[in-house]
Amino acid sequence: MYWEKNVETIKRAKLEDLQLGRLKETIGRTKKSYYYGKVFKEKKLGISSLRKLKDIQKFPFTNKDDLREHWPYGFIAVPKEELVRMHSSSGTTGRATVVFHTINDIAVWSNLLARCMYMAGMRKSDVFQNMMTYGLFTGGLGFHYGAEKIGALIIPAGAGNSKRQIQLMRDFETTVVHVIPSYALHLSTVFEELKLDPRKDTKVKIAFLGAEPHTEKMRKKIEEIYGYKAFNSYGLSEMNGPGVAFECPEQNGMHIWEDSFLVEIIDPKTLQPVPDGEEGELVMTTLQREGMPLLRYRTKDLTRIIPEPCSCGRTHRRIERIKGRTDDMLILKGVNIYPMQIEKKLMEISGVGTNFLIVLDREGFNDLMTVKVEMDKKYFSGEMKQMETLRKKIVEELKSEILITPKIDLVEPDSIPKGEGKAVRVIDNRKD
Repeated sequence: MYWEKNVETIKRAKLEDLQLGRLKETIGRTKKSYYYGKVFKEKKLGISSLRKLKDIQKFPFTNKDDLREHWPYGFIAVPKEELVRMHSSSGTTGRATVVFHTINDIAVWSNLLARCMYMAGMRKSDVFQNMMTYGLFTGGLGFHYGAEKIGALIIPAGAGNSKRQIQLMRDFETTVVHVIPSYALHLSTVFEELKLDPRKDTKVKIAFLGAEPHTEKMRKKIEEIYGYKAFNSYGLSEMNGPGVAFECPEQNGMHIWEDSFLVEIIDPKTLQPVPDGEEGELVMTTLQREGMPLLRYRTKDLTRIIPEPCSCGRTHRRIERIKGRTDDMLILKGVNIYPMQIEKKLMEISGVGTNFLIVLDREGFNDLMTVKVEMDKKYFSGEMKQMETLRKKIVEELKSEILITPKIDLVEPDSIPKGEGKAVRVIDNRKD
């Protein structure tokens, strides 16, 4: 059993007392690092600066550039010989950042993942197929260690090799999978190719979706195809990786584990805190990390705190699914656009397949957007009239959402390249 009732249903006042105590311990640890030691000295900050949780606002933000500029060991807060693991971010928005862990850090992280997976319904009797990359990427090993804590049988399949993934599911009667949302949709086309029905020909009942933001429409589409419950997972390597926040069976926002993370939502322009319920940028402080604690880390992820208590009974607050990132925002003809707005609309349109790609170009002084959209195999026939009707439908729907008129290129199913990691959604060919 992995139901930590005393932690997950702790009263808010006790939780906040716990957070304050752990925050003071964290401040004591962080000052031992080269970076924070220098910052604390310059700004005359320390444990005495903290009397209540809101006093965290006295401390400066930490961002990805700070981590890059103090590569590789500028943030470690323990002697190097106490570090047992290094993980790295994907580096999709620039040079990768690294995070270091002690033995205790790994144990705490594993515990958080086990809590997440058990909350979603996974048990010792399950067969868990992990279809994430193992290695520097945190997703594979994070879920692996959590599943081991629960005691499930683990198939460390890794990423890619779709036909083998399906064979493993069928041969070993997999009941739980961990998969990237875009890959789950791609895998459904391989089931079709093999003339298999994932609802009837596998025993998968739960999926953990992670590594890339996705819309509710995409989640629903995945659930409809496979017939299982798909749970949204949130994490980032700077905060351990997966296991920072997770959906409970209510599937209405993700509980963020506040015994391990102090959460703030700020206005990304003014950098001031916003009230619960208002959208902003997620800022996080580690509360149990030994090897490389981080204070007020700006995630760049856009979300909001859901103010209402969850009917599941857990008292840790929930965040809404990630809308996008402040650095993912596209500005086209003066309009702010997020790729997830486009994904949301495409997933609502009958005839659209499982993948799309936004291409931005510049002709003279004019910025242009082309959206390449794969067609559903059932609708792809090459009949020009049918394709033109679909193309016009997509143009109308996207224009109503993003307020500009994109060019739509309908392409064959599975023709947009797919990688083993996060889906590439935008190619920006514009030059400053």
